[in-house]
Amino acid sequence: MQIIDLHCDTLLKIWLSNGQLSFCDAQELESNKERLRKGGVKVQCFALFPPPNLTVEQKFQAVLSQIHYFYEEVLGKNREMKQLKEWEDIDQLREGEIGAMLSLEGVDAIGDDLHKLTILYQLGIRSIGLTWNQTNYAAGGASDAKGGGLTALGQKMVLFNNRHRMFTDVSHLNEQSYWDTLELAAYPIASHSNARAILDHPRNLSDEQAKAMFANGGMVNLFFSPAFVKEGRRAAITDLLRHLDHFCSLGGVDYLGIGSDFDGISIPERINQLENAAMLQNLVQELLRHYTEDQVRGFASENFMRNRPKAKDKNEITA
Repeated sequence: MQIIDLHCDTLLKIWLSNGQLSFCDAQELESNKERLRKGGVKVQCFALFPPPNLTVEQKFQAVLSQIHYFYEEVLGKNREMKQLKEWEDIDQLREGEIGAMLSLEGVDAIGDDLHKLTILYQLGIRSIGLTWNQTNYAAGGASDAKGGGLTALGQKMVLFNNRHRMFTDVSHLNEQSYWDTLELAAYPIASHSNARAILDHPRNLSDEQAKAMFANGGMVNLFFSPAFVKEGRRAAITDLLRHLDHFCSLGGVDYLGIGSDFDGISIPERINQLENAAMLQNLVQELLRHYTEDQVRGFASENFMRNRPKAKDKNEITA
């Protein structure tokens, strides 16, 4: 069964290795090409993430370097990998091809310079999360529970996303910024978030947040870090399914997907039998024990296909 995965940190790992890790088959990469192929991944979203200890300019350079590796290492050396610049490009993928799109995890690299946002859009970014865990110029981060909401700059960034049919990703926002974003964003998404009712953590979504996301036509994509799945960090696929079951009980069956976070999970533990992208069909098989085939196809890819931003009107002009 084909998979669409909305979040991995593979480019960060390649960048940290100074390009020494081969995207094709490096065993250090949980989402290398061979593992994506074996796991049935049809579309992979590659996050750009600059480490938080850098200056704004250093972060921007880190993002540009990761984009360089996307073009040179992911696309340039692997003919099967096809860049997705428009949402309808997914429909043009041929048998054996894997679509690749870029996302930005936190706008710290942009600072208060919206020209940089335009540059990154032109380089292929199609989804933007305003923060990582820390508060920045644009919004309050998940680790800043009592922080403020969207700033005037953050609002401009969301409106930019709206004009360009880009996702605005809420996964790392604090409570106030989440609600501010949901009110303004035309294309909201939680690229990698689980259910707070199952594991109480600021990075997981409350029932109210999840229901509001579904009501806005936005997707919640579950991620595989055991620290956000269950207490104790040792987790099985059935533990992950508790989050999916809960979201389904809130009316989310048509708005759930996958945002694995492979290559970005910061603890050594992994979900048993879901340690890398090659094992994604293990998740599919477990889902089929509990849900209909149509529902599982929805979770795997078809919910995203239905809920992705619609194709541009041919007469529309974007800046």
